[in-house]
Amino acid sequence: MSNIIVAVLAYLLDKKFGEFSFIKHPIIVIGELISFFEKLLYKKSIFRGLLLVLAVLSVVSFFAIALERYFTLFLPSFLNIIFTAFIASMFIAHKMLRDSVEGVLNAENKREAISMLVSRDTKELSESDIYKAAIETYAENLSDGVVAPLFYLLLFGLPGIVIYKTINTMDSMIGYKNERYEKFGKVAARLDDIANYIPSRLTALLIMSVAKQKNLFAFYKDGKKHDSPNAGHPITAMALAIGVKLGGDTSYFGMIKKKATFGKGKKQISSEDVQKALKLL
Repeated sequence: MSNIIVAVLAYLLDKKFGEFSFIKHPIIVIGELISFFEKLLYKKSIFRGLLLVLAVLSVVSFFAIALERYFTLFLPSFLNIIFTAFIASMFIAHKMLRDSVEGVLNAENKREAISMLVSRDTKELSESDIYKAAIETYAENLSDGVVAPLFYLLLFGLPGIVIYKTINTMDSMIGYKNERYEKFGKVAARLDDIANYIPSRLTALLIMSVAKQKNLFAFYKDGKKHDSPNAGHPITAMALAIGVKLGGDTSYFGMIKKKATFGKGKKQISSEDVQKALKLL
């Protein structure tokens, strides 16, 4: 029961306040820890990447569990809930995600604004393509930025959300299929896939439910076509929910990458479609 109360409070705190400027964000600290162990352990080796994952998770788990135990043993129950919710809220990205997408809508230079959110080439994007990219990153990040953290907070309390976001951060830093990280980041990338397996599909189901879609599992047909085992499901669910077609061939670093399409709606996407997506949050 206490995890439910903490999750609700953490969600509301993030929705209202977002990031707190008076404290160093814990994700930054975790990122610095990952960078420290990368400098210490890096080799083009799967085993060395495994050592980094074990080292980072050991340190983070120790502090997260110790903090939870401290709150439980030395604080009254209501203060325990408040302090835990405050810390947990910093691992949820509800407000930041919404503000980022709204920032693209309101920006004078929309290509520059969307380039801060996606890795694809943006210089030649049409306005429709910009809005498509915004909806795709929004749908994908609903899972690892909002639903997944809350999922692990509900299941495992403060250590759950902290460890999940650590896994997610390791993937975002070293989980790339390039020359440097193909081997070193493989364990981090696979662990992130595992951690997001249930939350990504839960996110898709939630989107379909909120949008009152008749077939709640209709997202799966196109969702499984994505290169990622997880990202395609919330993206497809969002496409079906707002009646657009997402995905398709995309330019990365000057090269066109063949990508599946998701959904069966219109191809030309407008700012109104982005607003429809935002309302589902």
